[in-house]
Amino acid sequence: MTVKTEAARGTLTYSRMRGMVAILIAFMKQRRMGLNDFIQKIANNSYACKHPEVQSILKISQPQEPELMNANPSPPPSPSQQINLGPSSNPHAKPSDFHFLKVIGKGSFGKVLLARHKAEEAFYAVKVLQKKAILKKKEEKHIMSERNVLLKNVKHPFLVGLHFSFQTADKLYFVLDYINGGELFYHLQRERCFLEPRARFYAAEIASALGYLHSMNIVYRDLKPENILLDSQGHIVLTDFGLCKENIEPNGTTSTFCGTPEYLAPEVLHKQPYDRTVDWWCLGAVLYEMLYGLPPFYSRNTAEMYDNILNKPLQLKPNITNSARHLLEGLLQKDRTKRLGAKDDFMEIKNHVFFSVINWDDLINKKITPPFNPNVSGPSDLRHFDPEFTEEPVPNSIGRSPDSILLTASVKEAAEAFLGFSYAPPVDSFL
Repeated sequence: MTVKTEAARGTLTYSRMRGMVAILIAFMKQRRMGLNDFIQKIANNSYACKHPEVQSILKISQPQEPELMNANPSPPPSPSQQINLGPSSNPHAKPSDFHFLKVIGKGSFGKVLLARHKAEEAFYAVKVLQKKAILKKKEEKHIMSERNVLLKNVKHPFLVGLHFSFQTADKLYFVLDYINGGELFYHLQRERCFLEPRARFYAAEIASALGYLHSMNIVYRDLKPENILLDSQGHIVLTDFGLCKENIEPNGTTSTFCGTPEYLAPEVLHKQPYDRTVDWWCLGAVLYEMLYGLPPFYSRNTAEMYDNILNKPLQLKPNITNSARHLLEGLLQKDRTKRLGAKDDFMEIKNHVFFSVINWDDLINKKITPPFNPNVSGPSDLRHFDPEFTEEPVPNSIGRSPDSILLTASVKEAAEAFLGFSYAPPVDSFL
């Protein structure tokens, strides 16, 4: 049996039709994202599972975006449309254009490496992601969001910039600004906490970055010290946009259960729709950690920490100013409708008395001298990176593509899934 296509591009055999149905079924399964790693950890903890709030949270077997819960959802985009990273692509770029020097970070899907472009002699942080790992965890949508947000960051000084992207048969490459002043998390670990003027400076630059994202209708959703870098002068650079949610209007909401346990807002734990004020809660949590050394409501026991976030009143020690106390109380307001930023977003934070000493024009133009200078001597100075990363040998496979003859079925599948990311076919010159 054959079916004629309307576009008269040949015939569609029964076997081909079955193949297309199988692809569509697989795609629909991928529309439902897997649980976050931290939920799985809770599920494996018998004590935590007994807690009523945690039991309620764990009833979400799959996080969902609002459009998936709509009674009349629009047809999903095709896989190639969903992950077409075209505008950022450089079809002429390839791994052999770079000397990969050091591992400077690791994530779920790959590594971040310090690399020097051979022709330009410029240094970059190159994020190298394994397609197979992304596909296995069904995270193509988050990679797409990260790329979209990176493309919009070019106008803001406190957001990491994407220079271009390219791909090989089995990997995706994001060529990013190289920032070597260290993670805020790294410096907090070393110093335990910061004095109030230093915490205020960082909070102001973070708030400026979040305000810019909000102006682009983007909710960040994963603010934490690990995602906040310092540049070589000591200014904030926000990075890692995989959990960003795009197209959230000023009064818009979303529902996906995601984030990092210590920084989850109450409305996220309650599985309620939430809006951009979730980022202001996270700013409050980070500011609290900078001043006190631990996140608010923190407990080693995750179930107890969730209960604290939901039910425990905010307790502030008396070693901070009244303006800092007032700001933390406003940002860490459990009712998001009463939270600082709920009415006028970034303007409310900007105009708070805690930031009265900040000249915001000077801040955005980097005219304010940072309170801490990382004192790096140059791009090769890796003193502020964790030796766990930098002492790891650079994998030979980072700058190499598999020979097309040796491609496995899974690698071929990954290559096809990421069509449009600027595919660079394997060539003999790859190192």
